[in-house]
Amino acid sequence: MVALVTGASRGIGKAIALELASLGYDLALVGRDQSALTEVLAALPQACGKAVAIPADLSSEDSYPSVISEAVAQLGGLDVLVNCAGLSQAGSFTEVTPGQWDSIFAVNAKAPFFLCKEALTYLKASPKATVINICSVVGFKGYVNQSVYSSSKHALAGFTKVFAKEVQPFGIRVHLISPGGVATEMVTKMRPDINPDELIQPSEIAELVRFLVTREGNGTIDHLYIRRYSGLAFD
Repeated sequence: MVALVTGASRGIGKAIALELASLGYDLALVGRDQSALTEVLAALPQACGKAVAIPADLSSEDSYPSVISEAVAQLGGLDVLVNCAGLSQAGSFTEVTPGQWDSIFAVNAKAPFFLCKEALTYLKASPKATVINICSVVGFKGYVNQSVYSSSKHALAGFTKVFAKEVQPFGIRVHLISPGGVATEMVTKMRPDINPDELIQPSEIAELVRFLVTREGNGTIDHLYIRRYSGLAFD
């Protein structure tokens, strides 16, 4: 089985990569930081199959076909696609520039959309194709000073709902994971006021991914809305 994980160099994406590696997956790890990806490759457990790093800037639309084609060329196919890469911007919407808006939407909404499109042919050929989009609580709620990030995650959630229905006839499972605050560099920068002890750990999200890729059954559309009722991160 082959999995591709974007945003795999750190945070949730790294935790998911490590979890899938423990299941014996062949892995394509996508991220902007080559050195960080190399460190993740070195940290993968022995149970992992073949693993490759694919450095890519997902804010560039030229990356979408190349990322998928390189992963397939090196690993022989694609069974699981995890869209985890993300950018954030904290501040009033009055301070946001068009360039900032474009860059955040490019990574958070446009990249998952077109990576799914590019991967579709290979997912159709898989006996257990799965797509997991990592969203956020802000994809369902509004938070002050998170206008662009929230808008992009709303877009990702909306796309995932439609995509799930469109690929259901092919037996492709589509999941949307929408956690509250997770202990990552991004959340620390966005919400330095939050007590880190109240945050979800990346490994907890990875455990959910493990469940989704290993579970049996005929369900093809799943939406997981994950919340914790403690602290400002989850109000």
